[in-house]
Amino acid sequence: MISDGFGTSSETLARDFIRSENGIENSWVSVLDGLLVGSTRTSSNSSFVTDSAAAATAFSCGVKSFNGAVGITTDSKPCGTVLEAAKAKGYKTGLITTARITHATPAAFAAHVVNRNMEELVALQEIGNNTIQNKVDLLFGGGKCLFLPSTDAGSCRTDDIDVWGIARSNGYTQISSKAEFDSLNVNTTKLPLMGLFASEHMSYEIDRSADQEPSLSEMVYKGLNVLNSNSQNGPGFFVMIEGARIDMAAHDNDPATHLHEIVAYWETVTAVHKFIDMHPDTAMVATSDHETGGLTLGIDPDYAWYPRALAPVKRSAASICSDMKHVPVQNRVEFVSGIVFPYLMGINDASQEEILSIVRASSMDSQICRRFIGQAVSARAHIGWTTGGHTGGDVGLYAYGAGTSDLRGSYENVQISDYMSKYLGVDMGPVSKLLANEVVRQPNFPYHQRVDDL
Repeated sequence: MISDGFGTSSETLARDFIRSENGIENSWVSVLDGLLVGSTRTSSNSSFVTDSAAAATAFSCGVKSFNGAVGITTDSKPCGTVLEAAKAKGYKTGLITTARITHATPAAFAAHVVNRNMEELVALQEIGNNTIQNKVDLLFGGGKCLFLPSTDAGSCRTDDIDVWGIARSNGYTQISSKAEFDSLNVNTTKLPLMGLFASEHMSYEIDRSADQEPSLSEMVYKGLNVLNSNSQNGPGFFVMIEGARIDMAAHDNDPATHLHEIVAYWETVTAVHKFIDMHPDTAMVATSDHETGGLTLGIDPDYAWYPRALAPVKRSAASICSDMKHVPVQNRVEFVSGIVFPYLMGINDASQEEILSIVRASSMDSQICRRFIGQAVSARAHIGWTTGGHTGGDVGLYAYGAGTSDLRGSYENVQISDYMSKYLGVDMGPVSKLLANEVVRQPNFPYHQRVDDL
């Protein structure tokens, strides 16, 4: 399990909020707190401050690579991943995320590209259209647009390759709606299975419509049981689970959205915990790729922070800024002062400067708009942010289940891969040799990065 962009201050934020809202005593801990066994060091080969691609590559391949690298070594050679090695040994495999399924973290377990934004090539590699057939048995997440040919109205590909159709030809059962997801019978559903429930990333938990998209915990509950029912005649299964949007909310310095993502991740950890209690031959390792935002609980001059300020927020900064694009410019001051601040953010003392700053930002860069909204909530909660990017601090390491008693202390991110491969009894070396001729560069790739995707 990978909680993207989640540091120890984020855990404290969510814990303090739950305690404050429910009048719980100081000794209360979250399900994650109860599984804490140590910490993970997060640097990449190219920087003390990693990105998700290099961090996930450290977890998957057991090698430190450069920022932006997906499943490759520092000399841009494919490295076999723990998922691929598990597949080669007969395990069923899965990827579950709230991001695009082709995003950096899931990609690093099943793809090999020199730039994390080569997601069109990642989509092909994840379904095993090249060296390893049907590489990932179960894929749950977002990013359907990257599987559709450019001729399709819902596509975000630049070519006419129909990856969705190729996957279907390769035997994948495919679903795209919550109704189809709900109808899956965990005891009779056969693999391979692909469920992509959003064109891009899945919705933030604070914005999610329960009848439109499954939650992370719902995907994990169903995913674990489908994988388990399909692996009765083999050694078992390996699955990577990502709470992806914890990170994206932190990039926006949006504390309430960040909070809701953390609580959703806690619910997912609870689901995994219960599964392990029923299947005690299973192990869970949970950590983060890095911290995002430089979150600080308390700002000058007071020794205080106020969780209650996060409670009335109804929408993510991202969705608010998106909606503002559809409000006529001449009406935006009224919209921000009459709707956004009092109703969507629960703020009744907004200054004229705060209102005008958000209105001006709404006509500029979307990320600036999101951060202005996030900072308005943060100021009232006395939450500080040092950056809109990543930081280099250690992150928590959590474990539960069979064989995890030895995981205690401070670990390099590559050592997490060592533990998983030993636990599963797999060797990534032969897979690396098998992948020697894997194509790692997407043809005609436009080199760019979307800042909110880092």
